[in-house]
Amino acid sequence: MAKLGKDQWTRRQALAAGLSGAAALSSSLAGAAPSPKKGKRMSANRMPVAFLPHGGGPWPFVEMGIGRPEELKALAAYLRSVKHVPKQKPKALVVVSAHWEERVPTVMTAPKPPMFYDYYGFPPESYQITWPAPGEPRLAAKVRSLLEVAGFQTAEDSARGFDHGTFVPLKLTYPEAEIPTIQLSLIAGLDPALHLQLGRALQPLRDEGVFIVGSGMTYHNLRAFGPAAAPVATAFDDWLKNAATQPSEERDRTLTAWAQAPGARRAHPREEHLLPLMVIAGAAGADRGSLAFQGSILDLAISAYHFG
Repeated sequence: MAKLGKDQWTRRQALAAGLSGAAALSSSLAGAAPSPKKGKRMSANRMPVAFLPHGGGPWPFVEMGIGRPEELKALAAYLRSVKHVPKQKPKALVVVSAHWEERVPTVMTAPKPPMFYDYYGFPPESYQITWPAPGEPRLAAKVRSLLEVAGFQTAEDSARGFDHGTFVPLKLTYPEAEIPTIQLSLIAGLDPALHLQLGRALQPLRDEGVFIVGSGMTYHNLRAFGPAAAPVATAFDDWLKNAATQPSEERDRTLTAWAQAPGARRAHPREEHLLPLMVIAGAAGADRGSLAFQGSILDLAISAYHFG
């Protein structure tokens, strides 16, 4: 990380100090529980973190004819089951979607986020899907504070709505759309080490009732679907399963070098759908990952991972 200038430190120190004044946020998210400190045990109610595959376009709410019914049924069943991954109902969600990139990490701040139909060429009903979860501006402010204390420049977007990387899977997971939710962008350039650092900065949120979710795909090559691509998808998925379930130091080192994996650039010509996993691995800290779902779309292997 580049060395911060005097002005930047002044602002970030002010933000850090401001966290103690944001009692309303801490209280609403964590019942005024203190933030974890070095040498102290983490909260027994610490939230897990999850990386999930969101499938393609507006499925399963619109008939698209992509994928076998049994594949889509299995993925939908997994996404519904994610609701039960946290032991307690989350107080808020932070979602890192593959479908939002900005120059610096950017958070959405709308109290009532609109829908952002970031796809095209689908039937009219694809643009009528709703998932009216409330936003949480105070949580957005805290995310910015945590990231800036960690050395990141940040930004906010008051107009951004939920893209399909968020509203499609979470409409299955939380159909009632009642949990406050914000999105956090990826960082342009898609540096895996930087996204691991991003996730590490978010770890304190887990002890405040916040469920951090990464939404992407473990295989994403729109020009290589079909039987010929199956061996590539399987080879990369096998590598990823080994990488994501290793002890944390080895996991992070291996994920940073993901482009050297078998079939890596054929599975991900552009890695935006893989980078949410890096954020989740960073937020996992020392928690070891587990394979939570292994399925396929068009017979191409896809998987999901939980930590904590």
